[in-house]
Amino acid sequence: MKILATDLDRTLLPNGSWKNDSEAISMFNELTEKNGVLVIYVTGRNLALTENAIKEFGVRYPNILCADVGTSIRKYEDGVWKFDDGWIDHVKRESPRWDAMAIRDAVAGINGMREQESEHLNQFKQSYYVDHEKKDQVLIKVDELVKGKFDEVIVYSFDSQDGKGLLDFLPASATKQTALEYVAKEFGAAKEDIVFCGDSGNDIFPLTAGFCGVLVKNADDQLVANVKKAMNQNPELKVYFAKGGVKGLKGYYTSGVIEGAYHYGIFD
Repeated sequence: MKILATDLDRTLLPNGSWKNDSEAISMFNELTEKNGVLVIYVTGRNLALTENAIKEFGVRYPNILCADVGTSIRKYEDGVWKFDDGWIDHVKRESPRWDAMAIRDAVAGINGMREQESEHLNQFKQSYYVDHEKKDQVLIKVDELVKGKFDEVIVYSFDSQDGKGLLDFLPASATKQTALEYVAKEFGAAKEDIVFCGDSGNDIFPLTAGFCGVLVKNADDQLVANVKKAMNQNPELKVYFAKGGVKGLKGYYTSGVIEGAYHYGIFD
């Protein structure tokens, strides 16, 4: 089985400052269909924002959606989204100390961060906007008050488009990486048989977890540095850095996803 997983914003979706190849999305849709690829979107977007992206950019519906930074999983079958209740049970079992409201209370007084809107929160996702210039002080205080107490992971990323820092508290068992591992297990696929494409901070986990990684050409400099550091520490990691030039494409966004898929043999 050919499985291609990808982040959305500024990875599959051309919504950054780099110029995109206008034909790339239709190529992606056609190539994944023609090659019988199981397509997974692994994104920080919730379901409504994912639907918006599909309509706005014309990308195909995925077979599986790991949304909300991996904290929710849905399958798209016969034009209907079907929620994966087994994932909820899995996370509760694997992260018994997780408590979103307790984390909310713990960080309530930290200067330089504010809670995101309710549509960006769920039982496994407690998220904040952070003043990027104060991120070091914020993260030190967050570690002091939260780290290691709630079976959690703390993920910081920077949105270069609007200059916001983004801080997510997630159960350790409900991240982009663990959601993709859960799906892989369901389909009986080995990690090395799954290609994952990303561009920014919270993609570091699946990119360095043993999947076949792809960084699109516009990937965040800090992510590139962190991935290369991980590759130096673990020479068995496989990550491809899109350069452009494949099928006449530049390698940014969707074009980089296509280039990586060709590199790993997802597309014939």
